[in-house]
Amino acid sequence: MEKKISAGKSRGILKYITHTWQLWLMLLPAMIYILIFCYVPMYGIQLAFREYSFSSGITGGEFIGMKYFKQYFESTMFWPTLKNTFVIAATSIVVGFPAPIILAMVINQIGSKKWKRVVQTTAYIPYFISVVVLVSMMNIMLANNSGVISNLLKGLNLVNSNINLLGSESAFVPVYVLSGVWQSMGWNSIIFIAALSSVDTQLYDACKIDGANRWQTMIHIDIPAIMPTIIILLILNMGNILNVGFDKVYLMQNSLNLGASQVISTYIYSVAIKNAQFSFGAAVGLFNTMINFCFLVATNWISKRVSGTGLM
Repeated sequence: MEKKISAGKSRGILKYITHTWQLWLMLLPAMIYILIFCYVPMYGIQLAFREYSFSSGITGGEFIGMKYFKQYFESTMFWPTLKNTFVIAATSIVVGFPAPIILAMVINQIGSKKWKRVVQTTAYIPYFISVVVLVSMMNIMLANNSGVISNLLKGLNLVNSNINLLGSESAFVPVYVLSGVWQSMGWNSIIFIAALSSVDTQLYDACKIDGANRWQTMIHIDIPAIMPTIIILLILNMGNILNVGFDKVYLMQNSLNLGASQVISTYIYSVAIKNAQFSFGAAVGLFNTMINFCFLVATNWISKRVSGTGLM
């Protein structure tokens, strides 16, 4: 009986693929890309449990178990790197996640198509600036004595006149987060604008007839319409909560702000890569990935229980 059921399911799957082969053909390049660059490299995970040897290669080293995990947990840099990574990532989500949602709703409320295109283009442009150029711009505009933005903030008494925004531990997270929001807010709003474009225009007409203003329209029409999209993207962002970008942090890092800018990725580079401790780096990276996975599963579970929406 079980064999018949299994055979029936196999025929059903084969029939489904036969009828939708065009869609599978379109998916094939993406599937090959994910297989080569995501799944094939996973064999290197075993390096975290082996003593790397140049002569033996990745799979030929001596099995040492959890040695390097314990080394990282017992090191003096464990809590500082974990705290810095979490603070930067959590602040980026709290500040940066709502920004494209608000921008998308504002753009959706602009009546003139001409001005809407101008605002969209202006908001999208910063995304195409490379991280190296962005940090160079920050070094110029936030320079202690000659920076335009730093002098403006000091003139408005928003920051202490003696503070160095690029070399202060207390200023590192705000500078990192706000510059990231400015750069990616416009691009990240595209998916929300697409979701808002599917809203029935009759709902907006009904709001106008009932006397609702723009804020009430956003609250009662726009937000419920994009709520499933918001939840899915929030779950995905929580799955990357400890994946703070290495390149931007490393370029902004200096000896003055090291106490706040030394995150897990830069610590792996400075200790594991520079000193050729590849097994140690693999162990720390695997630990980072497992924490992200736990956050992803927990957020998805909470979302399913609260709103009924989740990844699966």
